[in-house]
Amino acid sequence: MDPDPGEFLSMLTDEDVQALRAAGRIRRWDRGTTVMTEGDTSDWVLVLLEGRVKVSSHTSSGTEVVLAVRGPGGLLGELSAIDGSPRSATVTALEPITGIVVRDFPTFLGSHGRIAVLLMQLVSGRLRDADRKRIEYGAFDTTGRVATRLIELAERYGEKTNSGVRVALPLSQDELAGWTGASREAVSKALRTLRDRGLIETGRRRVVIHDLEGLRKRAR
Repeated sequence: MDPDPGEFLSMLTDEDVQALRAAGRIRRWDRGTTVMTEGDTSDWVLVLLEGRVKVSSHTSSGTEVVLAVRGPGGLLGELSAIDGSPRSATVTALEPITGIVVRDFPTFLGSHGRIAVLLMQLVSGRLRDADRKRIEYGAFDTTGRVATRLIELAERYGEKTNSGVRVALPLSQDELAGWTGASREAVSKALRTLRDRGLIETGRRRVVIHDLEGLRKRAR
């Protein structure tokens, strides 16, 4: 499966990828498996080759907050591996996944300077994305935030069909709520609003976006 544009693997040359594969080993996880656990300390990273995962954290009250969805090409666990601090989030397989596990990642980066620079660019991009999401949470209503997340999924994983852009949605409504910073009830109402406007159609684990431009306008 080709890496998602903008994900770590898509930034590397064929030679870089070969070096990464040589330094690591292939592992597979079943859907629902916890791949990394918040609070653990480890020096290994995972580069996704197939499947999608959610990156999440829990508040003091136990509410799950979904921080990101990563797909093929995504790099996971890099901050903890580099600075030795406990993992800041839990990574869970949303579907069966395959990836390259690279242990002692700092040593690998020390001998691959170009990849280290690309990693700095990737981390910078994620910080900017986190800032953008904080602005969204303050400026957008729940329907706007849900629309934004659906657009992101459509752009990354959407499949064009005669009726619109189809997205196989690996997230439950609870998880989508955690990704938009809203309650499950508010997300359900937002989806109903978008359906009533004819912008989307929802089904079990899927969404069809009939009017992507209209959805973008609602997101703004």
